[in-house]
Amino acid sequence: MVTHSNSYSSEQLNLPNHFDVVVIGTGAAGLYAALSLPQHYKIALLTKDSLPKSASDWAQGGIAAAISADDSPLLHIEDTLKAGAGLCDTNAVKFLAEHASESIASLVDLGVGFDRHSGQLALTLEAAHSRRRVLHAADTTGRAVVSTLTAQILKRKNIRVIEQAFALNLWLNPTSGRCQGISLAYEGNVYWIQADAVVLATGGGGQVFAQTTNPAVNTGDGVAMAWRAGAILRDLEFVQFHPTALTKAGAPRFLISEAVRGEGAHLVDDHGYRFAFDYHSAGELAPRDIVSRAIFSHFQRTGSDPATANVWLDLRPIPPERIHHRFPNIIQVCRDWGIDVFSQPIPVAPAAHYWMGGIYTDLANQTSIPGLYAVGETASTGVHGANRLASNSLLECIVFGAQLAHLELFTPEPVSLSSGRTSPFTHSQNEQNKIHTIRQELPRLVWQSAGICRNQPTLQTVLNQIQTWQTEFAALPLSQYLTSLTPTEPTSISPFDPDLLRTWGETCNLLDIAYLILNSALFRTESRGGHYRTDFPNLDPNWHTHTLIQQANWWKNSIPT
Repeated sequence: MVTHSNSYSSEQLNLPNHFDVVVIGTGAAGLYAALSLPQHYKIALLTKDSLPKSASDWAQGGIAAAISADDSPLLHIEDTLKAGAGLCDTNAVKFLAEHASESIASLVDLGVGFDRHSGQLALTLEAAHSRRRVLHAADTTGRAVVSTLTAQILKRKNIRVIEQAFALNLWLNPTSGRCQGISLAYEGNVYWIQADAVVLATGGGGQVFAQTTNPAVNTGDGVAMAWRAGAILRDLEFVQFHPTALTKAGAPRFLISEAVRGEGAHLVDDHGYRFAFDYHSAGELAPRDIVSRAIFSHFQRTGSDPATANVWLDLRPIPPERIHHRFPNIIQVCRDWGIDVFSQPIPVAPAAHYWMGGIYTDLANQTSIPGLYAVGETASTGVHGANRLASNSLLECIVFGAQLAHLELFTPEPVSLSSGRTSPFTHSQNEQNKIHTIRQELPRLVWQSAGICRNQPTLQTVLNQIQTWQTEFAALPLSQYLTSLTPTEPTSISPFDPDLLRTWGETCNLLDIAYLILNSALFRTESRGGHYRTDFPNLDPNWHTHTLIQQANWWKNSIPT
């Protein structure tokens, strides 16, 4: 039941109405962005869960940087451009690679404990890299980075961390169109928080797929909010499917790092055959999209059901002491699920892992909406193109997060907020059931239609279902009530269901990003990078172009050089 006789003001719950900057998301991008902002700014750092729960925290492989004597930013640029299948923005890639070394130095200065060898930072090889340039902290690099950044955040007096706070929508000035804040679900209430700038760092949208390595919080919130507000999005059809996620009944799709293959693990079928070489000369060290399709094609060739089948990742070619040193977390997780990596291979299959597309931004993280910025996986900076090079994602979070040190604020006129409505509102169990049904069924349909291999009939059929659900969802009395609220109308939700607002918001966002991914996949009639269509299986030079989206409009845009 939704009730409110006297809505609370944010001051009553010690939540200010105004911040200089609101940063949404506490992965590596959000944390580093908040730390990089000028320290005289009053900053709100929002997480819909608790610190830290993000895909960054789960990142195993490492962070790429050309810091060895036999490497150079130029080689790193060349590898990134090659992996991106023609859709990288060269200036953005140069910016990433040339700022990599100083970003690593910053993390080391902050206290990140990267592995070392003979006193020097240790480097490993990952797929599609021409040099060993991936720094790591065992196989929990993301956790090492995020935990260090979190500790620094908690020391900053100018940063207010607000946990269990779910951003519902962006708040635009109706006259100027400038982003001036957000609406926020917090402690069972909806608030309007004014800000001179908003930074979206909410990660990807892996939960729109039934099989994903992403944590449960990755529901595409930032991209969906930005789209509803009218921001330009880019390249949403490009989803990277990681080829080696743990695949065992009851177990989460735990990512088995690409670094395992870089260290010498073999990808084999039930007969011990290294089938990946049938699809690419680099075998299991080919780019991720090729290895994922090799596994998918092998399933089809052998008559296996791609929804349940697996191949095997055999670590036994790696010396045991090397496995102990490099992959202690993988050893433990596999052991928890009854797998001894020293004596038996790991059952693996592809799963959605990283969204190359996102909110279109420039090198300063500015979106097409004044006052709105995006960083990390939420953004489309142009560095990943159609297929991200391994371990460039953590690097992107740091390099681009650092640019917010130069953020200059535009101070809008303050807005007076009233105490809100006083009429009662109730919602039915049927509404909750409908929301729950959509949330459960949607990922399964998107995985079947817009997963590793796509085609027009299946995409269109599922898109029709998504649009039907969008209509039904929008017609729910709860949806109509919440979307009708204005900045002068905060409300409160009965504590009998404290998670209702977040569940509603996440389902709304998943519906929107499913609609966006399916339409984008239909729009691009070729195969390139993370987007593969069986009805258009070849790369088409006429599609050497970005896909841009604004509201219900899709169009092509040339590639900057």
